[in-house]
Amino acid sequence: MKVLVPVKRVVDYNVKVRVKSDGSGVDIANVKMSMNPFDEIALEEAMRLKEAGKVTEVVAVSCGVTQCQETLRTGMAIGADRGILVETSAELEPLAVAKLLKALADKEQPQLIILGKQAIDDDSNQTGQMLAALLGWPQATFASKVVLEDGKVTVTREVDGGLETLALTLPAIITTDLRLNEPRYVTLPNIMKAKKKPLDIVKPEDLGVDVAARLKTLKVVEPAKRSAGVKVPDVATLVAKLRTEAKVI
Repeated sequence: MKVLVPVKRVVDYNVKVRVKSDGSGVDIANVKMSMNPFDEIALEEAMRLKEAGKVTEVVAVSCGVTQCQETLRTGMAIGADRGILVETSAELEPLAVAKLLKALADKEQPQLIILGKQAIDDDSNQTGQMLAALLGWPQATFASKVVLEDGKVTVTREVDGGLETLALTLPAIITTDLRLNEPRYVTLPNIMKAKKKPLDIVKPEDLGVDVAARLKTLKVVEPAKRSAGVKVPDVATLVAKLRTEAKVI
């Protein structure tokens, strides 16, 4: 069984993001980049399925600029057998990524695709769902537990009212939540081994996919700073402030 795991290169979660002075976007010059944390969880889950003997091959995929090769090498150091980079300098929207992944899925014929539920840069939470729609595969989002056996996958997911369990027939799409697992640390020997693993590079044109932007960013601004709290002497003053200043009652 083959599993495809898309991984995205994003600004490291420890970095404080800065908006460009012209408001055109986020400044990523000389900023530490790393693999999207939700994608790390997806890759870890794929590796655990492989170590359990349920999966034979794990393929890491990334879409973006040349530097995404570093993210793929990290994925292969975690344990992925090989990597595929869809190289483009275009700013990719979720639909474009979903189309690229569909083209790769048609080519690679995986039985399972595991994605992070969202990327921490745009927080779109759309690619997995769009990919499932394009492929016509069943999907389970926000997975907190995955069990693979007898040609089907059982996924426990968190919903507002508690937990929901879904049984999907393969091939299928799964998007991962934070509580699914704890990703492993990458060891130096595995980093060295990853350098020798195959990494294929293709272009969107090779896959017959148009990645032209459908959306236009008008302006990016930082959120307003929160004003300092104040102490009130009594309940009457609190109610007055809620009525006249906050206007919530």
